[in-house]
Amino acid sequence: MSGGGARYERYEREQFEPEQFLLDVRKEKIDRVVSHRTRNFTVVLDRLEDSFNMAAVLRTCESMGVQEVHIIINPEAPFVPNSRVAQGCDKWLDVKLYKTFAECREHLKSRGFSLYASAIQEGATSLYTLRFDGKMALVFGNERRGVSENVLAGVDGTFWVPMKGFSQSLNISAAASACISRAIAWRDEHLGQSGDLSPEDAQALRERFYVLAIKQRKRLFKKAP
Repeated sequence: MSGGGARYERYEREQFEPEQFLLDVRKEKIDRVVSHRTRNFTVVLDRLEDSFNMAAVLRTCESMGVQEVHIIINPEAPFVPNSRVAQGCDKWLDVKLYKTFAECREHLKSRGFSLYASAIQEGATSLYTLRFDGKMALVFGNERRGVSENVLAGVDGTFWVPMKGFSQSLNISAAASACISRAIAWRDEHLGQSGDLSPEDAQALRERFYVLAIKQRKRLFKKAP
């Protein structure tokens, strides 16, 4: 699903520039969104099985400016986010699929990420003491079983969301929403901004969004070979 998902195929330019088909207000919106995008904070979903939760997390990531989402596939439940919940948000994201956590971990570690898994266990760090100034990936587990033993053995640490009421935990989509919001707010407060794309990456993403924002793009752009 890299680059927006299977149903959002890439298109090549023919004789038109995509910005010609967008109002200035739409281009300004896209430019503003791109300026807030981050690739230094990301989310990993470990073997989710509920399509509503899949979609809800993607929608939270997109709305908070998280550009990448990494998915460990559940062999018993294909990653097919509920479209009515997602509302098309996945087309704006880079959704990367992996067969195993080891593959995902290797990819993120090669880029300098620290990985922390959501788990209620002895020694887990409070979400509110985590720092988000470096490259950080938060891992959220299966709705029934949580993160796998492979995840727990391969992450740099675990964290939990402190509860103030009688409930001991949150639904995966609610937990992810709380944690993502916390991370982005922390970056805004301590770094002055949450966006961190390089000029080159920002320009490439801007051009991609310009094309995706054109409703009749399939008639204007041919499919890439």
